[in-house]
Amino acid sequence: MRSLAIVLFALAANPFAALAAEADAKTTFAITGYYYAMRDEPDFGVGVATIDHGPWHFEARYNYEVHNAGSAFVGWKFKGGETVTYEVTPIVGGLFGAAHGVVPGVEASVAWGPFDAYIEAEYVNDRSQAGGSYYYAWSELAWRPVEWLRVGLVGQRTHTVDSDRELQRGIFAQVTVQRLTFSVYGFNPDSSARYIIGSVGVRF
Repeated sequence: MRSLAIVLFALAANPFAALAAEADAKTTFAITGYYYAMRDEPDFGVGVATIDHGPWHFEARYNYEVHNAGSAFVGWKFKGGETVTYEVTPIVGGLFGAAHGVVPGVEASVAWGPFDAYIEAEYVNDRSQAGGSYYYAWSELAWRPVEWLRVGLVGQRTHTVDSDRELQRGIFAQVTVQRLTFSVYGFNPDSSARYIIGSVGVRF
């Protein structure tokens, strides 16, 4: 709330300076495709595209919260820190296609040296079917031994995968080569319901 108050005060005190800073803000784009290689159900793909302009965050997804449904979000990023850095992005969006509803959530990360943690949590308010609403979460706890390699633990709570586990857990590895990031996630390795997610992302 204090950060938001500071932003609002700055806008009120000097709106022209704020608009100039907005015009000079850096814009980045990212697109990531995921392939879910399932063991006991059909494979499927997921797509995510993001645009970041200054503190503004825009995101579009497909097959992410619900099969055959898309979602679109807007958010505002708060970040800071020196030795320990952080980013927190409250987001709100909507579902369309096979599901309809409002999806509020948050994306947050914290890093200290080669270690970092990331969490994405949201309430999927699916109004298209009774009992379709749920709390979604994706979390990572990672270590980066070298600049191009990131490994760690991952957890997911979702309705796109049919599992008797409320929280599906596993391990992952990411390799970054210039603008490309290749990732492999292995979920439920100790269960017959294990599956693998492979992804390729590009950032501009």
